[in-house]
This record gives sequence, C-alpha cells and structure tokens, in this order.
Amino acid sequence: MLKKTAAVAFGLAAALAGTIATSGPAMAADTPIAACGGGSYHVIDSHALGSSAVVYLLYNGSTNCVVTWKTGARGNSTWVEARVRHDHMYFNVDEGNFKYYAGPAKAKGAAGSCIMWGGSYGNTSYLSGWEHCG
Repeated sequence: MLKKTAAVAFGLAAALAGTIATSGPAMAADTPIAACGGGSYHVIDSHALGSSAVVYLLYNGSTNCVVTWKTGARGNSTWVEARVRHDHMYFNVDEGNFKYYAGPAKAKGAAGSCIMWGGSYGNTSYLSGWEHCG
C-alpha cells in the first residue's frame, strides 16, 4: 500500500510540474481601458508621443489612471513610462522596458484637486500642467 501511495503522489507531482512548466506569462491587456482594470474607466484625455506611443488619461469616477500605449515597436521591449499625481503628492509611476504599454499608474481623484499626468516613450516625453481639476 505504501508503494502505491508513493507512486500516485509522484505521478501527481510530475503532472503538476508539467502543467506549471508549460504555462506562460499572463497576456497583455488589449486596450488602455483593460490595462486600467476595465469596468467603468473611460478616456478623458490623451497625448501622442510622436507616431510611436500615446499617453492616455482615464477616469472611473474616483480614480485617475494613466497608460502609455505603444503604437510602434509593439512586442519589442523598449523604454516606456506612465505617471500621474494629484495635488502635491508624489508621482505614481510605472516605467521600464515593456513590450506593449506602461501602466497603469493610478491616483485617486478628489473634489477640489488637480492632477498632473504624462508619459514617455524612448526619448519623447509629455507632462501636463495642473489640470482636470474636480
């Protein structure tokens, strides 16, 4: 009985290891809205970074979300960044060598407060002034 139990356990462990080894990384979001988490996010502003990327500002009624969406060199790792801040808080930033987009970078919206938002692709950057005041 002990040998049979050990054989079954070994077989299950081998099957599980094979499943883990063949699973790949999570798929990238297919839209800026999906990158922010979907749901009720909608685009309220955007800024093109040449012809290679677009920085999107999205909002869902309580949270601002910034995604820098690559339109060129998709699938290749290149430097891309998304950033947002409200009032005089620190920037929330997502940056690095990414294949499809940077973000989400999120900041809560608050009545009477403004935000700064922007992003980068390679050597091209955009940073708004204080705007979208609520």
